[in-house]
Amino acid sequence: MATPLLVDTDPGIDDALALLAAWNSPEVVVEVITTVAGNVTVEQATTNVCRLLALRKPDPAPVVAVGAPEPLARQLVTATRYHGADGLGDLDDWPAVGRGELPAAVPLILDRARRQQRLLTIVALGPMTNLALALKADPAAMKFVGRVVAMGGAVDVPGNVTPAAEFNMYVDPEAAHRVLAAGLSLDLVPLDATRQAVLPRAGLKKALSRAAGPLAARITAFSDRAFRIDHAGGAQGMVLHDPLAVALAIDPTLAQWEAVRLEIGPEGETRRARGDPNCRVAKAIDTPRFLRMFLDRLCPPPRRRASS
Repeated sequence: MATPLLVDTDPGIDDALALLAAWNSPEVVVEVITTVAGNVTVEQATTNVCRLLALRKPDPAPVVAVGAPEPLARQLVTATRYHGADGLGDLDDWPAVGRGELPAAVPLILDRARRQQRLLTIVALGPMTNLALALKADPAAMKFVGRVVAMGGAVDVPGNVTPAAEFNMYVDPEAAHRVLAAGLSLDLVPLDATRQAVLPRAGLKKALSRAAGPLAARITAFSDRAFRIDHAGGAQGMVLHDPLAVALAIDPTLAQWEAVRLEIGPEGETRRARGDPNCRVAKAIDTPRFLRMFLDRLCPPPRRRASS
C-alpha cells in the first residue's frame, strides 16, 4: 500500500522538481499539497503548484490548499534572487491556469492527521509556518502523524542566508522552534545532507533526452536558472535540496541518520543542545543511488500506445 503524503511547499525550482519526482514514485501517493510563503509569496506558490499540476497531470490529482501568507512573528523574506520573481525561473510562456476557490491549509492538515494518523507522512519543503499553526490549533492531532520530514537547517555546516542559518529556518524561526518542541516523529534534512545531493547539468540532460517532450522541455527551461546560480557559487551542478527531502520520505535508507537535540536561534540557527533528542538529522547520503532514483522518476518516458 502506497504511503499517503501531504507536501507543504513554496515552489521554488527545487520544490517543483521534488513534486514531479514524487508523482512518479509508486511507494507514495501525494494526496494533499499545502502552500506556504517562503521562496515566493503564498499566492505565487499556489499558482506554481497549479502550473505544475497542469503540466504533469498526476493521477490521482492531489487536493491543493492555501496556507500562511507570512511567518508567525516577522516579515516575509523571499528567495526570488535564486528562483526568479515567479519562483520558477521567470519564464514568460507558462500557460494560464485556473485555481477556483481552494480550502485553507491548516484545517486540511488537521483533518488528514486525525483520519490517517500513523499512515500519514508530512513532507515540509518550505518554512514550517503551516505546521506550527496546526500544532497551535490541535497539538494532539499532530502527534498522531506517523512521520514529518522537513528540509531545513544547517547543523554542522555553514548556512546559506547567514553564516549559521539555512533559508527555511531563517524565514520563520518561531515556527521551527514550535515544531521541534512538539514531540513529533521529525526527520530533518539540513544543508549537511543536501549539499551532497548535487546534480550535474549533463546528468539531467541525459535523463531528459530519454523522455523528450513538453514536460522535459519545461524542466530544462525552468531549471536553467538554478544551474547558472549554483555554478556561479562554486557547485558542480544544481543542489537538490527539496528532491532529497522527498526521496528520504520515500526511502530513509538513502541517508545515515543521527538522533540529536536541536534548538533554534533567533535568526534560525540550528544549534546542538544537551538533552533528549527531538529529531533525527540526515547526515551522509548515498548520492549515486539518490541521483539514479531521482532521475528515473523526474520525467518518465511517454507511454506507448498499444498496437491494435
